[in-house]
Amino acid sequence: MLTLLAVSLAAAPNISPGSKNSASKPYQIGKASWYGKQFHGRTTASGEPYDMFQFTAAHRQLPLGTWVKVTNLHNGRWVMVRVNDRGPVPESRIIDLSYGAAEMLFDAKDRGLLKVRLDIMQPDQVQLAQNLAGGD
Repeated sequence: MLTLLAVSLAAAPNISPGSKNSASKPYQIGKASWYGKQFHGRTTASGEPYDMFQFTAAHRQLPLGTWVKVTNLHNGRWVMVRVNDRGPVPESRIIDLSYGAAEMLFDAKDRGLLKVRLDIMQPDQVQLAQNLAGGD
């Protein structure tokens, strides 16, 4: 279901799951990176195994389980990810995305780093986005 959600959202950058959220002040703006095969299957900070194809992320401070809308500030594409790990290690980055989420946001020229906007999603916004994507 998360794959369908992210595919639907990334393909439609002009659809916002919450109009209040898109006009409000972002939680953070900064550099995002991604992690993949090297960590696939390892235990995350939440205790679940890391699945590089799910739409998850590592963040230093946000509570585990928090849903975040991550917007590529260069092309406007966005996905929603669930924080399930801690990181990123380099202080110059604000979030590490799973391979699956990064694949939806990154352009080939981005070289593993991307300027993004982070917005915290409220439960009603997550449910609306899931409904738009055909989830339950």
